[in-house]
Amino acid sequence: MEMPHQSNISPTKDRRSDSLGDFKYLPDEVICSILDHLTPPDLARLACVSSFMYIFCNEEPLWMSACLKKVSVQIQYKGSWKKTTLHLENLPNDYIEVCRKPLQFDGFSSSFLYRRLYRCHTTLDEFSFDDRNVERIENISAEQFHHEYDGIKPVLLNGLADTWPARSAWTIDQLVPKYGDITFKISSSLKMKFKDYVSYMKQQHDEDPLYIFDDKFGESAPGLLKDYTVPQIFQEDFFDVLEKDRRPPFRWLVIGPARSGASWHVDPALTSAWNTLLCGRKRWALYPPGTVPLGVTVNVDDDDGDISIDTPSSLQWWLDFYPLLANENKPIECTQLPGETIFVPSGWWHCVLNLETTIAVTQNFVNSRNFEFVCLDMAPGYCHRGVCRAGLLALDEGSLEIIEKNTANENDNFKYSDLTKNEKDVRILRSQESENGKETSNGSYNLWEHDFSYDINYLAMFRNSELDHFSSPWNLDNSIGPRELREWLSKLWLGNPGMREMIWKGACLALNADKWLDCARKICFFHNLPFPNENAKLPVGTGSNPVYVMDEYVIKIFAEGGLSSSIFDLGTELEFYSALSEVNSPLKNHIPNVLASGILHLENGSYKIDSWDGKTVPSVIRNCDLIPEKLTGDAFPFGVRSKKLFEYKKDVSPEYEPDNSEESTIIFLPYLITKRCKGKIFAKLRDVLPWEDVLNLASFLGEQLRNLHMLPYPSFSNSALSEFEQNRRFSFANGMDMEFISNESYIPVEWKIFVRTLIYKKKNASSQLSDRGGPIPKTLIEKVDAYLPDDFMKLLSIYEENGKKKVGKPWSWIHKDIMDDNIYMECKSCSNGIPTPKNNGSANGHSNGGEVKSWRPSYILDFSNLCVGDSIYDLIPLHLDVFRGNSTLLKQFLKSYKLPLMIKKPKQGSMDGGDDKFGRLSYHAMCFCILHDENVLATLFKVWKELRTAESWEEVELKVWGELNDYEGFP
Repeated sequence: MEMPHQSNISPTKDRRSDSLGDFKYLPDEVICSILDHLTPPDLARLACVSSFMYIFCNEEPLWMSACLKKVSVQIQYKGSWKKTTLHLENLPNDYIEVCRKPLQFDGFSSSFLYRRLYRCHTTLDEFSFDDRNVERIENISAEQFHHEYDGIKPVLLNGLADTWPARSAWTIDQLVPKYGDITFKISSSLKMKFKDYVSYMKQQHDEDPLYIFDDKFGESAPGLLKDYTVPQIFQEDFFDVLEKDRRPPFRWLVIGPARSGASWHVDPALTSAWNTLLCGRKRWALYPPGTVPLGVTVNVDDDDGDISIDTPSSLQWWLDFYPLLANENKPIECTQLPGETIFVPSGWWHCVLNLETTIAVTQNFVNSRNFEFVCLDMAPGYCHRGVCRAGLLALDEGSLEIIEKNTANENDNFKYSDLTKNEKDVRILRSQESENGKETSNGSYNLWEHDFSYDINYLAMFRNSELDHFSSPWNLDNSIGPRELREWLSKLWLGNPGMREMIWKGACLALNADKWLDCARKICFFHNLPFPNENAKLPVGTGSNPVYVMDEYVIKIFAEGGLSSSIFDLGTELEFYSALSEVNSPLKNHIPNVLASGILHLENGSYKIDSWDGKTVPSVIRNCDLIPEKLTGDAFPFGVRSKKLFEYKKDVSPEYEPDNSEESTIIFLPYLITKRCKGKIFAKLRDVLPWEDVLNLASFLGEQLRNLHMLPYPSFSNSALSEFEQNRRFSFANGMDMEFISNESYIPVEWKIFVRTLIYKKKNASSQLSDRGGPIPKTLIEKVDAYLPDDFMKLLSIYEENGKKKVGKPWSWIHKDIMDDNIYMECKSCSNGIPTPKNNGSANGHSNGGEVKSWRPSYILDFSNLCVGDSIYDLIPLHLDVFRGNSTLLKQFLKSYKLPLMIKKPKQGSMDGGDDKFGRLSYHAMCFCILHDENVLATLFKVWKELRTAESWEEVELKVWGELNDYEGFP
């Protein structure tokens, strides 16, 4: 056959230049990144612009990204991500179901899109090999595991699941009939019914498919928990001492199709993990601690210690990065087969790729081998956290010099060698100032000379000992909160006497326990009190300050917020006790008796103590710039007025900081000693109390909060604000003039401070809620600015009476933190308030005792957060934490409380402009929840799980706080 002459073949025209215009200068990956920010309607319109845009805007990965951004809860796959997204746009079915054959264009090529297309459709049948196998062991003993593998290296274990029902029952075909209608979490924090997910698995061709990764499967499908048992060698788990709702997520059901998997990561809190595969095959790659895989970027934020990781998908890593590795830099690898269990030690990087549809169960745990690492990971600061994951690459030059100086004379085992090729290829970001203040700069690799050691003593050297658990910002990615950490360590300490040496070391890493015990002993010595016994060596409770409980005494050291805040906290609390005595309030019978108070200070290397009743300026801080303005004639110079102004300055002026130049040489810690209350805290009793006792508790709290809110409070003066405001210009995006508030003489100074603080908090409300994460629905976060008032003056319920304007909201002392661990109960049948012990005692000399059928409320504790403000604020922790949202208990409380929360006047006398929402107490309470200093919304959406699908804040408001709208108080 004669071949045509080459000149007769017309060349294919490259469409790129004509189709993209000026966008032709951008790489395809940049164009795709830009398109990823567009909404579905914009993508559909852009697809009509040109042939290139048609191809770019019809890519399934792009529509998958657009869909997952739009869905906040549950999703049902419609055969393609474009159809699924259009279905969510509520378009008529005629538009969605139209199936037109895709347009074809010649003159188009894109290696970037081709690689994505290849990842979407490649098969992995020949993808498994074990050239660098993890060891495979069968019938391992607990002793062998502990000595050869636990905390040392990964291992594949056979035989641990042989007797599990799950070994034969966990297949897709058998699970669908049983659990098809059960909703499970999937990898993007969404949810699907299991039968819908199986349908998705069979239809999808995603480059990074969704997979089930559900830590709550035991609650939604409890039958699955009966199908397996934790292998004996993994049953030591120190998190078991925490109640179910307080321990971090620890077990997951994992189901995914081929090409899905977990990208490179280190397990949270440096826990260890086991993973048992029931069907399918998984390919694993692992690197030891400190060896960051090629292609992974670790970001260490200097401000809050947050560790973030930028990593390719597992499939992309194996296709694009793995081939670049020299043999000596390749990871440890294995292919896991059905019935095998892999153990991943603490701190090990690992990446998992499903080679076919797989079903597995995995659990993380803390045991004696990794306990100290977990404690170190929860210590305040950032440096040690980065080093634990990224090795010395997480350090800057200055940090390394400090470590070298501190360890030069103590460690002779440091070796000097070049980094491996793999380490040099890793890109680690460190924080440096840029134009937008973000972390942008690359690290330099010629600084690092030391070998990295995953040894707890070595890693602990990178912890900043100057930072403290009680006063430093909490790392938001920690697996548990600061209160849960203290509760966890306290329970371990009391329940494991034989392991106290290890627990003490962990507590010193996480809490500075040695420092606080030393302080407590100095205070005891000064006041001739017995030292804390062995059981009481750790600070107790879940409060924000270290507390030591002896047989008859309690020592509270004020540390929250740092040195500046602590002096105001104690000063305010002492003023409060004085006010109770002056008016002989009944409340004083239900708070602990104060025995002593003072200031412990370290000066020139030696400890000194000055007694202090709050009525003078202590000499130890007289030279510090902490003394509030206008001290003359003020009986409590660090009392509630000064504290309120101090907090106001911090709220509305983030750049405000007192000049604590002396604090570097003089360290002071205020403290308070009170009589120990007999009985037990309500948190320990709530599950066993009769309903009648719980109702009595609600009535008791109503009476005592009434006594608190009726207590006279110090008045404020305009002069208290003048000096600060003269140096600051107040302006707001919503046009409200701060001078308008200042010039309204009928508005007391305290309410001016209140309104201004709320205005500033609203400015950052949506971003703060987004940063907090958790169960807050994204749809509500987007609507928060519209829900909150444009004019916070309307929250004051201003009305006219006899021609004069007045504020209709009561202002009072508020506790701010009445929670279930701040309420004491005593046994009704016991003369001393506690049951008769049946054994030889327990924590701090007081036994849990025998069975007690009835308890009465006796004391309210922890007034560290005392303040003055709107009394509605005290209802927030009370209703969400103590009552757990029970409307009957809230009604019972209000029946005893009786005080008005807002003076309601006829509409014609109202100054709210006719907007009825400002007349709803529920609206006021909901606004305060949103703008609260603490993350109370996380608790709210945990108590009312059904509200996670709420469409509006009004729906949340009325469900949670609707009972308040029928409350009048007494005239």
